[in-house]
Amino acid sequence: MKRSIILAIAILLTATSSYAKTDPVGIWQGMLNAGKQLRVVFVISQNNGKLSATMESPDQGVKDIPCSDVSVKGDSLYISLEKFKSSYAGGFEPDGSIAGVLNQAGIKFNLILKKIDKVEEPKRPQTPVPPFAYKSEDIIYHNKDKSIQYGATITIPNGNGPFPAIIMSTGSGQQNRDEELMGHKPFAVIADYLTKKGYIVLRVDDQGIGKTTGAPETATTADYAKDVMVGLDYLKSRKEVDKKKLGIVGHSEGGLIAEMVAAQSKDINFIVLLAGPGINIIDLMEEQNEKVLTQARLSKEAIDAYLPLYSEVATIAVKAANHNEAVDQMTAAMNKWRANTHPDIALAFGMNTDEGVNNMVKEFAGLHDAPWWRYFMGEEPGKYLEKLNCKVLALNGDKDIQVISESNLAGMRSSLAKSKSPKYDVIEMKGLNHLFQKCTTCTVAEYAKLEETFSPEALAVIGDWLDKNVK
Repeated sequence: MKRSIILAIAILLTATSSYAKTDPVGIWQGMLNAGKQLRVVFVISQNNGKLSATMESPDQGVKDIPCSDVSVKGDSLYISLEKFKSSYAGGFEPDGSIAGVLNQAGIKFNLILKKIDKVEEPKRPQTPVPPFAYKSEDIIYHNKDKSIQYGATITIPNGNGPFPAIIMSTGSGQQNRDEELMGHKPFAVIADYLTKKGYIVLRVDDQGIGKTTGAPETATTADYAKDVMVGLDYLKSRKEVDKKKLGIVGHSEGGLIAEMVAAQSKDINFIVLLAGPGINIIDLMEEQNEKVLTQARLSKEAIDAYLPLYSEVATIAVKAANHNEAVDQMTAAMNKWRANTHPDIALAFGMNTDEGVNNMVKEFAGLHDAPWWRYFMGEEPGKYLEKLNCKVLALNGDKDIQVISESNLAGMRSSLAKSKSPKYDVIEMKGLNHLFQKCTTCTVAEYAKLEETFSPEALAVIGDWLDKNVK
């Protein structure tokens, strides 16, 4: 579920650049006030007389986004990022700064850039660094027909095995083996903690990331479940692994993948679900939209009016036979909604004009054309949970605005009660967000600002549960 969030973060980027008496080459940083203070950085370089630049948003963990054009005209700098319909235009000031305007898809922000020596990296004190108190190997393995190569890290406790073994499954969006997001490496932190407690941990790059190949543009949740099965086969090939004590730790969509794999594999002894879905994904996403819109301070009246439309259009995106059918049905649904909705509410969602409706239809029809999204949105986790016969620990932060704990855990309990699981525990973790950080504002933007990567309290709950129920 990080995919839509990461896309939203990416849209918050871009600017224009120019050249004058002040040398434009270097690192330029400004503070963007977009409801919250966010650093915007342009790194400008010159090669054979031609300027180029990359864009960063350090507070959101976004780096190295190439700008499409950089130029200097007179005493003005211009930078554009066509992919995100954004640009920056500014003039060089006597004090060496650049005073200009960031235009992001038609929304303009004043932005003053100042040259700095280096970008201050966020503090991540939990990220493990060598030397480690265990064996750590970077490895490569393949699926049976050699069509996909997997890059991974396996950590193995010191001492005599065999040891219980875990494969980790990342959330939605392309993630590396550490599930790295905004400078945080939660899977590295979890693997470090569990390996020190006596568990082998395998963490793997997603398709198309790091040293893993594959076809992420067409892959669905079902394909990622197959990737986990390949990882389990690799673990079973290692002499250090206790093959009777194999498990999966899955975060967000990775939790759904753990459920899918465990429902069909007799090899799984336990799974740990970190904000894993317990209700139908389309319902979960409607709740997510409600939370995000509430945090954006839209009125309850506006949100209540929009959510039924979201569910209707999302259902069309999942079920429509083809693109044209999706467009026709979505257009009809949105025009009907617009006709029966107060103009101020339609304006709040950009659907008060024919052009606005057409733009929204285009966005949702694009989701219909995305294999991953269409598959994921149609999933029903309950059908997998009810088939489980392994041990289950399910955790959800009560401040999670992406997977809402109250309804999600209720669905989890209901389905697990119908399963053959010999042991399951469903626990709401107080004060934790979707990444299991102790949060304050508990917004998505805060993920990057928090130094904590993964709550020590949540780590202890996982470790204690595994020691009691697996070892």
